[in-house]
Amino acid sequence: MRRAWLAAEFTLLFFVLVAGYALASPPGGPIPVLVVLAVAAAVYLRRQDGFDRRDLWRPAALRDEWRPALAVWCVTAAVMTGLIAWLTPDRLFELPRERPLLWAAIVVFYPLVSVYPQELLFRAFQLYRYAPLFPDPRWAALAGAAAFGFAHIIFGNVIAVVLTLAGGWLFARRYQRTRSLFVVSVEHAAYGLLIFTVGLGNSFYHGA
Repeated sequence: MRRAWLAAEFTLLFFVLVAGYALASPPGGPIPVLVVLAVAAAVYLRRQDGFDRRDLWRPAALRDEWRPALAVWCVTAAVMTGLIAWLTPDRLFELPRERPLLWAAIVVFYPLVSVYPQELLFRAFQLYRYAPLFPDPRWAALAGAAAFGFAHIIFGNVIAVVLTLAGGWLFARRYQRTRSLFVVSVEHAAYGLLIFTVGLGNSFYHGA
């Protein structure tokens, strides 16, 4: 019975309500809603005896992960930059070239008000709360990636969904290995800032 309730809750929170938000398109953008949900998730996790609060930070884990994470990021950056230069050269580095102040603000605030709250909600909370539904870590990561990718339908384009589906899998598996929200937040921020820098920011930014 508990698994049935959890499955219904998971579907409601991460698919039904997200679809409703996308259809309603309320003013103000998703950040305020994201922050409120992340705070609620953090409060919930800190009250759970079975959750290790050190998972919410654990920066020491970066020592063993930065090299493989950086290698994957460098390959991704090279491929992404090359594709944009080939397919839509006018958009290459569009945001830092044409709106440098906005780009600088994103560099500073995006990791704080967007990345870490997303990781709280989609990695720490989701992987802990719904563990009974997905005892196999790979299935848990896949379910989390699906929810993470689906959440980006609010931006109204396929690119955002596809890229975050892949990112959701990568970040979930990294979190499962490191138990460090700090590590996955750094990785998530690196990919997000890459996207905003090379020319895909308008797929992820309501004001673009």
